[in-house]
Amino acid sequence: MTPGTSDDVLIRVEGVHFARAGRPVFDGLDLTVRRGRVVAIMGPSGTGKTTLLRLIGGQLRPDRGRVMVDGQEVARLGRGDLFRLRERMGVLFQSGALLTDLSVYDNVAFPLREHTDLPEALIRDLVLMKLESVGLRGARDLMPAELSGGMARRVALARAIALDPLLVLYDEPFTGQDPISMGVLVRLIRRLNDAMGLTSVVVSHDVEETAAIADDIYVISGGKVVEQGSRDELAASTSPWVRQFMRGEPDGPVPFHYPAPDLADDLLGGEGA
Repeated sequence: MTPGTSDDVLIRVEGVHFARAGRPVFDGLDLTVRRGRVVAIMGPSGTGKTTLLRLIGGQLRPDRGRVMVDGQEVARLGRGDLFRLRERMGVLFQSGALLTDLSVYDNVAFPLREHTDLPEALIRDLVLMKLESVGLRGARDLMPAELSGGMARRVALARAIALDPLLVLYDEPFTGQDPISMGVLVRLIRRLNDAMGLTSVVVSHDVEETAAIADDIYVISGGKVVEQGSRDELAASTSPWVRQFMRGEPDGPVPFHYPAPDLADDLLGGEGA
């Protein structure tokens, strides 16, 4: 199969426009995600990265344009077909979103019990295998409150892959993690993607960690893709915007200050208020 052919593309976002409360989020967004790849969607806060994941998962619908997943236009799917598509997607939420009243074991077993008719003995084997893959089989009887932040994120990852999904969506997986936990998660995402034949979409503004494992990187701003390529290609970019973002520079096309009147005018205008 030749890279870039229709069969090779799992997700295709075509000319997507989307606005919230009249404010444009996407203005003709185009991107593709090829099967078996780790694809990073990067950009400053507020550029619509999480919104893109919700469009892919069918939680939101574009105002114009199409989001295609495995050949299906997500926004046109009926309720039953959309649920079946979602069963093939794993999601690692930014907060982990573990069910606090369930043990680690039962959190990972939850999607298997909800979406399959497998006997409990087989569910047990699958849960232990998924926990083993994230290094936490020994923590199966712990409750979420007993886990560190990094452990909770790894349990959430085991739950996300419980149904052997086609696609895993990661929403800011490294936020709030200490350097050790972050390093573990980085390696896990890459290793699981390759070992299980997954396709992974990682939404993040953590440049170094995300770029280290991504095959393809899309940098978005102003509702569009401003640059795409490999880590090395983006590092060599001549775009002032991309250079500022990838290097974390405070000065550049992205302003530090939110638009506001001149400070002196604002202060003087407050006299007598």
